[in-house]
Order: sequence, then C-alpha cells, then structure tokens
Amino acid sequence: MFEVTLDKQADKFLKKCEKILFDRIVNKLGELALNPVPHDSKRVQGYSEPTFRIRIGDYRALYRVNHEEKRIVVVKVDNRERVY
Repeated sequence: MFEVTLDKQADKFLKKCEKILFDRIVNKLGELALNPVPHDSKRVQGYSEPTFRIRIGDYRALYRVNHEEKRIVVVKVDNRERVY
C-alpha cells in the first residue's frame, strides 16, 4: 500500500474547491494508494522525473510514484486546460 501525499499546489487547489469536487478527487487519489499506475493513467512527457496523469472528470491530477519509499506525490491538480 502506497502513501499518498500532496505537493503545495495540489493542497492549495483542494482547499479552495467545492466539496463535491473535493470528494471526487480525494476518492480517486485514494484509489492510487492501492494501484499506483491504473490502466487509465497516462505518462506525461516533459518532466525530469516520470510523471503520470489521472483523469477526474474535467480535472487532471499529475503525480509521481516512488516505488522504493512506497510513496505517491501528487504534484498538481487543476482543470484540464491549465494543468499542463
């Protein structure tokens, strides 16, 4: 089981979003703890470390997986147009 942590931007976004959206995003990120790279995740190009994205409706979450430490760091969560 992986530990899911939030980076500064992701934490800030979740603090100011609506409760319904907050619940959807937190549930989806909780699923990553069991399966860090689900079949619907995609690898994002242009980052120095391997970064994946997961779709949550019109929103995207970018995250990195550290298999040695069993940790997932959510780097960014935002609307689809602004996340990349």
